[in-house]
Amino acid sequence: MARGGKTNWRERQERDPYVQRARAAGWRSRAVFKLEEIDQKHHLLRPDMHCVDLGAAPGGWSQYVIDKLKGRARVVAVDLLPMDTIPGVEFIQGDFTADTVLKAVLAALGERKADLVMSDMAPNISGTKSVDQPRSMYLAELALDLAAQTLSRRGDFVCKLFQGQGTDAFIADARTRFGQVKVMKPKASRAGSSEVYLVARNYQL
Repeated sequence: MARGGKTNWRERQERDPYVQRARAAGWRSRAVFKLEEIDQKHHLLRPDMHCVDLGAAPGGWSQYVIDKLKGRARVVAVDLLPMDTIPGVEFIQGDFTADTVLKAVLAALGERKADLVMSDMAPNISGTKSVDQPRSMYLAELALDLAAQTLSRRGDFVCKLFQGQGTDAFIADARTRFGQVKVMKPKASRAGSSEVYLVARNYQL
């Protein structure tokens, strides 16, 4: 059963137009098109910004930031998994909830705080919503906590969410911290998925 599911996933990947586009353009993952649409709508990226990319591997979002800004950005990428080097990106491998990793992120940013914190993190999916939803909300809450520690005043936060229990409360919490909060579903998000992205602008210290 599991083997059949894995085969179906591979077949779906091969047919996926965003996977094909990503390969043709040299992007590391199809997720780059989600960030591209978010950026085109909200104009998040600007030259010389400092950015933190949580759950970065394989590096599509970091790659997009560096490419879009022609290297004029400082990106600190964090993931439990290894990630191949991207020029202009400082990669920290480890659990970002650990004090040592948080300190490494702060050290990498230096005296200047982040202008943008991005999180495309998702838990390992079990297929049981009552298990997966709390896990995904936990990651989102941790990402928001890190954003609160690293963002500059008027900074921005982008975070993957899966619609379900806890989502409304999370969005309400974000509204108390940011001047503007929107939720959008990029075209590259699969139609059958509950995945959406919170885009929070103008962080209020």
